[in-house]
Amino acid sequence: MQHLIASPSYASNEIISNDDYLSLISQTPIKEENLTTVTEFIILGFPEFPQLQIPLFLLFLLIYLIILMGNLTIITLTCLDPRLHTPMYFFLCNLSFLDISYTSLTLPKLMDIFLRKGKHISAFVCFIQMHFFISLLGIEYVLLTVMAYDCYVAICHPLRYTTIMNPRVCLLMVTGTWMFGFLGPVAYTVLVSHFSFCGSIEINHFFCDLSALLKLSCTSTFAVESITYIAGFFIVLPCLILTLTSYVYIISSILRIRSAEGRRKAFSTCSSHLTVVILFYGTIMCLYMRPTSMQSLDQNKLFALLYNVLIPMFNPLIYSLNNKAVKEALQKVFIRNHFK
Repeated sequence: MQHLIASPSYASNEIISNDDYLSLISQTPIKEENLTTVTEFIILGFPEFPQLQIPLFLLFLLIYLIILMGNLTIITLTCLDPRLHTPMYFFLCNLSFLDISYTSLTLPKLMDIFLRKGKHISAFVCFIQMHFFISLLGIEYVLLTVMAYDCYVAICHPLRYTTIMNPRVCLLMVTGTWMFGFLGPVAYTVLVSHFSFCGSIEINHFFCDLSALLKLSCTSTFAVESITYIAGFFIVLPCLILTLTSYVYIISSILRIRSAEGRRKAFSTCSSHLTVVILFYGTIMCLYMRPTSMQSLDQNKLFALLYNVLIPMFNPLIYSLNNKAVKEALQKVFIRNHFK
């Protein structure tokens, strides 16, 4: 016996058969949600200052040139002066290259927005930019930890320093750091590239930041957020703990040195790196450790500018001003070129 179904689209007294009802459903278009396959995004940059676009372009152009000049100077001096062919300056060269990569990844696009209002960016390029930015951020966590360990060995085990931090070990540390950094965020990139985006495609940031992209997603972000917590627990937290532990031992060893001159020399060995660590982790904590209720994308942009622009600009100054060997190498190269 064939079942009968009352159709709500008909009059209440009209009954249709099950087969007719299924046929009616198959012919009726289903209303889908407003999901779109995004091919490009719009990066807003800093629309809050429409009258200052050209001055901001000139300002960031100047900052970008300072970053390039400062960090390239560190790399060049390390390559030219044999006295700087040590593990500490090898790691410093990698940090300088990392700072150049940071700013070259984001600032040219931001300056294009200021100058030509070139806000459009393809989805593919956007996801690649996001991937590399997360990669560079992870590399910096590990690289600063490696540099802290280098300072620890130099101060706490000076007689075994050349044995422990031999060229092969240093090369393995740096190679592993860069490989880990670029392979780690693959899961982020794959997941975000399969997101569905509905409504606005405007990214309220000056680059394709992960948090800004998650705001636009119609897809559940639970998997990405879970990976973020896991990465924080197994990568960021261990790096912070190892860095702090290294400096606990370093400071303890320095305080045990009897002569004031010896303490000053020992502290000067790690003071530059300690300053960079405080700046980096301080900025990251201000950005990510605030309660969710206190966070906004506008504030996130300002904090992102600190570790994306200001820290790479200050790093060469910090290492050159506090480091006698770098200043002597700079004077040597300048005098050689000036009187050539």
